[in-house]
Amino acid sequence: FVNTQKYPCNKPTLQHVANMVYGCVMLLEPARQVVGPILTNSGFRNEDVNRHVGGVRNSQHLLGQAADIRPKDPQQFHRLVDFLKAHQLTDQLLTGNGWLHISWNPFAPPRHFVRIGYYK
Repeated sequence: FVNTQKYPCNKPTLQHVANMVYGCVMLLEPARQVVGPILTNSGFRNEDVNRHVGGVRNSQHLLGQAADIRPKDPQQFHRLVDFLKAHQLTDQLLTGNGWLHISWNPFAPPRHFVRIGYYK
């Protein structure tokens, strides 16, 4: 969730870890129980990593409050999207070509912002 060979100093603080644990327990694990194994492309990013991958300046990845994921079984993609769209704690859900960005915020009411096909 935080490891990268190119940026070995991508180290989260304890608050980042707490935010990631919240997302895993409250969103990702329940989703995994519905669709099976989930592959994580990106989780916490420090500013260097975020800049390198073209992330926005206010990315929730910087806070440990976002993940870019996809189901191991591509046929479960729409089921995963539907589950997270309906989840009460989803802050943002943006989909791409077979993967999605999901974010959460333990400290604010979720915005429930959904954009299908945001990443092409």
